[in-house]
Amino acid sequence: MSRKKLLGISIVTAGGAFIGAHRFALKYRDRAGLPHRSPVESSPADFGLEFEAVEIQSEGTCLAGWYVPAAADGHSGPRPAVAVLHGWESNRGRTFAHVRYLHAAGFHCLVFDARGHGDNPPEVLPISVPEFGADAAAAARWLLARHDVSGVGLLGHSMGGAGVIVAGAGEPRVGAVVALSAPADPVSMTRKTFEMAGWNVPAPIATPLAMYTAAVLLAPRRHSLEDASATAGATRYAGPLLLLHGAQDHGVPLAHLEMIARAAIAARGGDGLSLQNPNAAPVETMVLPDFGHRWLYESADARRRVASFLAKSLGGPVSPEDAGDRAAACVVERPAEPTYGFGALTSQTPPARTTSSKAAAAADWR
Repeated sequence: MSRKKLLGISIVTAGGAFIGAHRFALKYRDRAGLPHRSPVESSPADFGLEFEAVEIQSEGTCLAGWYVPAAADGHSGPRPAVAVLHGWESNRGRTFAHVRYLHAAGFHCLVFDARGHGDNPPEVLPISVPEFGADAAAAARWLLARHDVSGVGLLGHSMGGAGVIVAGAGEPRVGAVVALSAPADPVSMTRKTFEMAGWNVPAPIATPLAMYTAAVLLAPRRHSLEDASATAGATRYAGPLLLLHGAQDHGVPLAHLEMIARAAIAARGGDGLSLQNPNAAPVETMVLPDFGHRWLYESADARRRVASFLAKSLGGPVSPEDAGDRAAACVVERPAEPTYGFGALTSQTPPARTTSSKAAAAADWR
């Protein structure tokens, strides 16, 4: 066969592969770009806490939230506040356990629905880490505008964890970031969702297909892969950073914590997972051996670590030791079932409880 004919066959084959990849990416964007909203089924009043229903403006979108002021506790004047951000297809009510122990530790708290989630209206364009980051940054600015707030920390779970890292990178007034079960980058996250949805993508093309698919997902809002990367955000955020992860996480493997931590430490002049610059803000990690993707707050040690880290980073009337003790002693509960899983990739209805590995991974994502 002549070289010219071989070249023609190669061009046709490559063109067909590109068309196939583009169709796949568009199908993925249609199914995974917009979350299935789950209703907010609880409020701070259920736990006897005073609160204010608030609205936060973020890039022209109005986000529903609750502001829970700290108890006076014999202290007057401004004190630190923490904004809490949920994960994909979750809502502010499902992460309220964080508010309970942080409030007990002496912090003002703000919990809110990311755009397209909870009580917010549906979105038209796809949502990903950059939108979670923009909403977290808007929440930080809302808190910083209050006269009773002395400093602001951000805490997020899963995609919300990636979002608060990106928010910290873009809003220099954020005083501390805590990320739980955060995915490191959109390519790894997209490839993992292939598995969770049961799509049998051959290994040799899984990564390049995930890269192209993630780029197509981000294109309508003109974001790059770097814009959606917690690892890239961690290199730009210079403040105190605490990463927590469950060793049994099936949705976002533990390696993601290591990727984010290494990037943050390297950007601060460290080597590997060792931060050698005494003048740099700390990068701390905590791995919970018996936990998966969710419910990390059920560990008293995790609650103690988060509260003491935030108290040390943000200051305030409660010492890190006392804040940690209060948080550890606080009784928290996970939200009631059902768990919807990564519904945008599975079906319009919540999956039944099952022990299959694929369903477990899908449910564990949220």
